[in-house]
Amino acid sequence: MTKTAKIRELCRYIEEHSEEPLKLEDLARRAGLSAFHFQRSFKAAVGLTPKQYQETARLKKLKRSLRTMDVTAAVYEAGYGSSSRVYERADTRLGMTPKQYRQGGRDVTVTYAAAESPVGVMMIGATDRGLCFIQFGNSEEELLDELRREYPAAQVEPMRKPFLPEFQAWMDALTRHLAGKQPDLTLPLDIRATAFQMRVWNYLQSIPYGEVQSYGEVAKGIGQPAATRAVARACASNRVALVIPCHRVIRGTGELGGYRWGLERKRVLIDRERRVTKIAAKLS
Repeated sequence: MTKTAKIRELCRYIEEHSEEPLKLEDLARRAGLSAFHFQRSFKAAVGLTPKQYQETARLKKLKRSLRTMDVTAAVYEAGYGSSSRVYERADTRLGMTPKQYRQGGRDVTVTYAAAESPVGVMMIGATDRGLCFIQFGNSEEELLDELRREYPAAQVEPMRKPFLPEFQAWMDALTRHLAGKQPDLTLPLDIRATAFQMRVWNYLQSIPYGEVQSYGEVAKGIGQPAATRAVARACASNRVALVIPCHRVIRGTGELGGYRWGLERKRVLIDRERRVTKIAAKLS
């Protein structure tokens, strides 16, 4: 069995036993590797450490359970010792507390603002923990409707000016990025994702500015070469453009493929990044 196959098998094992305490040494033994090499190989293939992957799988199980049972039962079903453990660990992979998630975002406030960009109107939405919505459209009204569909039970309201310092910093970073003045874009996110989506999205963030990869290359990059279509679906499910750069993924034929905000926008974003990269290379 190849190393990639072993890692893939361990991923399935972790998903099936996510509610149990799993030791790195035991997982490494199953893979036939030392703990050090297993940790390094696993992260290179998956984009997450074994512990992070287990936490992602556990949160996925929790979210699934929250649809059919009360919070307390779901918490214990997913393997958490108490509800306080969930609240301590709730991060961008869950996006909100278990009760809020079960109620469709109720009691969550999403503030938003819109600005003109090289690819049309850009709207960003954020909670007090990070960005949950970055999308392009033809009008602010169109994007606001989309934001409300995305978070139907949340309290959606415009960000009052002057913007809060954090919100202004996020807006400025996105604007500089679109202008080619800030290639690296690392911003806090407050999003929900399955374990697979998280692996794909983490990998997309590793694709260098100005470069593209095919859906097949991304699938190989996360250690699942047969998952090309699933990768495409994960890209299409992205709700935070630019920060998760799904525009950098194209078809193996060189065609652009799909893009939820339109192929013309995808073409503009790729061309602008390539142009900035070429200029920087000439000046270096």
